[in-house]
Amino acid sequence: MPVPAKKTPTELKSLARAYTDVSMRTLGAWASCEEADPEIRIRAIGMLLDRGWGKPAQTHEHTGADGANEITVILRTIVEGKK
Repeated sequence: MPVPAKKTPTELKSLARAYTDVSMRTLGAWASCEEADPEIRIRAIGMLLDRGWGKPAQTHEHTGADGANEITVILRTIVEGKK
């Protein structure tokens, strides 16, 4: 049996976006279903709001040992097969 070709991320995004309409309608149905578990309704409502309005900005505070509000971010990229 032949192995199916792997989908590239772009193809996967395209396939997933094809379900946008049905996905949003399903979330809307769960959000408005008064008989549904309240936790499910709240999660559906949150997902709809996040997609429609974006997630709210999150603030981060850190007080270092010296009392300074300073955050150091270190980003590392790991590439397989590269040395």
